Amino acid sequence: MEIEKIKELLDEEPEEIVEKMLADIKKQYGEVPYIVNFIKDMPELFISRMIYTNSIMREFKRMDPKTVELISIAVASALKCGHCLKTHIRAAKRLGVSKEEIFDTILISSTVANASILAEGTRAIDTEFASTVEGKDPSCMFCTFNSELQEQK
Repeated sequence: MEIEKIKELLDEEPEEIVEKMLADIKKQYGEVPYIVNFIKDMPELFISRMIYTNSIMREFKRMDPKTVELISIAVASALKCGHCLKTHIRAAKRLGVSKEEIFDTILISSTVANASILAEGTRAIDTEFASTVEGKDPSCMFCTFNSELQEQK
């Protein structure tokens, strides 16, 4: 929804704004996502959330809609949000994104997610084994400060 259309809508009653925004969402996505449907009866929350979401997801002029949907698929996949993932896959399909492009996106997402697990896990191993061997945890400010005091004696 273009910003000019949003400005026009804001002069209307909240219930009318919600109905028009829902129609626009359905036109854009081919469906109304569950979360959007859930908050539709709370106009103060619904309207502000939809304006914010719209400004992020649909008003970018530097990215085309297919790229936005592929990013959404990658994030939903990494966060393990099955409902979001399916919604964005359907939206991507409507935009002409192929099954192979969607799969490649999920592969990239899973590789990055896997790397983040390894990064956290290996750092935790190093930290815990360093603290056992040396008697201090290098990430603990108190432990480091206490060790420095001991060395000064």
